[in-house]
Amino acid sequence: MENVRVRFAPSPTGGLHIGGVRTALFNYLFAKKNNGQFILRIEDTDQTRSVNGAEKYIKDTLDWCGITPDEGPDQGGSFGSYRQSERKEIYRQYADKLVAEGNAYYAFDTPEELDAMRERLKESRVVNPQYDTITRTTMKNSLTLSEDEVKRRIENGDSYVIRIKIPKKEEVRLNDMVRGWVMVHTEVLDDKVLMKSDGMPTYHLANIVDDHLMKITHVIRGEEWLPSAPLHVLLYQFLGWADVMPQFAHLPLILKPDGNGKLSKRAADKAGFPIFPLDWKDPDTNEVSQGFKEIGFMPEALINFLAFLGWNPGTEQEIFSLNELVKEFSDVRINKAGTKFDFEKAKWFNQQYIKSTESNLFVPGLIKDLKENHNIDCTREIAVQIVDLLKERVTFPNEFADGGRVIFQAPTTFDEKIIKKKWDEDASKALLLYADNLESTEKINAESAKSLFWETLESAGYKPGQFMQTLRLALTGEGSGPDLMTVIEILGSETAAKRIKSSIATLNK
Repeated sequence: MENVRVRFAPSPTGGLHIGGVRTALFNYLFAKKNNGQFILRIEDTDQTRSVNGAEKYIKDTLDWCGITPDEGPDQGGSFGSYRQSERKEIYRQYADKLVAEGNAYYAFDTPEELDAMRERLKESRVVNPQYDTITRTTMKNSLTLSEDEVKRRIENGDSYVIRIKIPKKEEVRLNDMVRGWVMVHTEVLDDKVLMKSDGMPTYHLANIVDDHLMKITHVIRGEEWLPSAPLHVLLYQFLGWADVMPQFAHLPLILKPDGNGKLSKRAADKAGFPIFPLDWKDPDTNEVSQGFKEIGFMPEALINFLAFLGWNPGTEQEIFSLNELVKEFSDVRINKAGTKFDFEKAKWFNQQYIKSTESNLFVPGLIKDLKENHNIDCTREIAVQIVDLLKERVTFPNEFADGGRVIFQAPTTFDEKIIKKKWDEDASKALLLYADNLESTEKINAESAKSLFWETLESAGYKPGQFMQTLRLALTGEGSGPDLMTVIEILGSETAAKRIKSSIATLNK
């Protein structure tokens, strides 16, 4: 394949939506699979909507996810600048070229005149009122005004925009990598603004010019941009770049968990899961929206999950490292249909990564959580044991501290259902025998703790299996949990024995 160059081109207008991360990921995977370059370009032409901190947030997100740009505002490159606001002077010449060659025009309409036009169309029951091949003939622009009038208005400093001149009664064709041939009649397209009255280009012009100048070979973006694709194809044609136009791939929408509509922040909030990869603080309201990172997602797990939103490897394998995803990724396996955002599946991926991650990685966080949130001092040795004990059961790292408290704090409450169902005189006697034998055992591990329990109860005529749940009740206050004998090993025989006897006394009251 040619020297593949793709770009992720977000606008810094707020926190980066998780769908944006998926778009960045697919671009990255495609580039790396084809030994190409992944470029980050900040599309900040709409200065009124740019938000302080948003660009840094985008970079921090990509960094956390391990999606490293080859070129960008920080990395540099041979095609900079990589911020559109710093490329302002570049775009004007292309807008002027389009006007000079009759493919764009000056429009002097005021906001009030535009509103009036739309109202007239609505009253005429036009479903989609827009500035198009028909309505432009009734408006104030260089197509309806004389050349002298246009010149006079410009020299007088009248406000104007530059609009593309959509051709009449033509068919625009696009061979999309995901959707195949897409065909649109120009009668349904509107004459989009290419250059705003403040001299800044709109997205439509800037992204075409930048993609061409940066030698972008493939444009991989969300399905929401598909309606704009015919306009972009026309711009490539008008600017004389049709033969080097990049290939387009429009990714499927990420849908709400029920599949009913596009996933939004409101829908995510309602369903109780994040929409942002990292915590995002709204600079206007100071409202903080929690991110996947802060609730305990490992970046590798989130990336693995996002890769499966609209793509599959064609096998039963689900767990992939980023390098493995690069190796397996293929655009032909990208789905056309929208894909549901299944948060439970995302949590499952996190569980799998926690299980397979070296325990030592979670130890500092556990020690810190125990101290800050529970005022518990924990040694590194005990912390490793707690992580090993709970790794198979937790979904998020912060659950290690909650689950680990049982090692340091004797139960003060007990599961009422287990008490009613299992606690009786035999349970009290059997556990007391075991506690006595534990006290006289200097060193204990999970295996010897289990053997001692079985031997003690069998020699007294009890069936040990009947009292496992009551033993857990006495040690932890709960009816279920991690491996009980490992809990005893971590507690040590003396502490475990004292705890059992204390609980027996409480339960027999």
